[in-house]
Amino acid sequence: MSAHIQSYPISSFPSDFNTENYGVVLMKGSGVFSVDQINYVYEGCTVLFLTPYQKLKLTSATDAQVFILFFHGDYYCIEYHKEEVACNGLLFNNIYLNPGIPLTQESYDYILGIFGHIQREFSENHLFSESIIKTYIQLILALCSKQKSSRLDDHQSSVGRNPNKHASEFQKLLELHFKKEKELSFYSGKLHITNDTLSKAVKKEFNKTPSQLINERTTLEAKRLLHLTYRSVKEIASELGFHDEFYFSRYFKKSVGCSPKMYREKVGISIEAKMSM
Repeated sequence: MSAHIQSYPISSFPSDFNTENYGVVLMKGSGVFSVDQINYVYEGCTVLFLTPYQKLKLTSATDAQVFILFFHGDYYCIEYHKEEVACNGLLFNNIYLNPGIPLTQESYDYILGIFGHIQREFSENHLFSESIIKTYIQLILALCSKQKSSRLDDHQSSVGRNPNKHASEFQKLLELHFKKEKELSFYSGKLHITNDTLSKAVKKEFNKTPSQLINERTTLEAKRLLHLTYRSVKEIASELGFHDEFYFSRYFKKSVGCSPKMYREKVGISIEAKMSM
């Protein structure tokens, strides 16, 4: 299990794209990409980040090339390198943020150049190639983490002047209660507002409904536990508030496209889990 780079014309991009790998997607032009059926508009040069088994669809007004760096978690573990690149929860595994980042032409060219260096290391297959490739991956993630963090700071400064209070409070409540509370009415009740008022506020802020976020947050935690621990599927189901292991498996498969067992087999168990034993 390693890393590789692939390119596609947008016009022939696979309609059922997903993979057990992490993905760094580099593209330019204008159009719409959707990740797990949520649409995002892009314009110009863009880089976006995918976790294993996220579904990506692309449409564009231009027939440009899309370049994707794939790497498996066993090859480069984002949890293990979290201190160096700070990408987990920023570039990857954050349901509240747009998974893409607008780039300048200069930044796009620079990252594409790194892709080219990685490709050459693949072809040379030198004694030190694996270490060099991992260093290049780390460089890309660190650069993009810096870029996204800066944009996020700007956004939060803007939001601070005009806060969406209901959406912000919903996010806090969801992080506290998602394991046990999966009904919209629980959250609107806590905030003393109607379901409709909460739905409009959340949709405006996150481009997703509260129900979508509840589902995504539950699924994200299920993926985390399958990848970062040796707990059984039954134990994970119980922790996430599912009394029936088989119902949890159906719930997970509907969201992700594969069973929890297959997800663990394909994505693997992180070095972090192995080190904590």
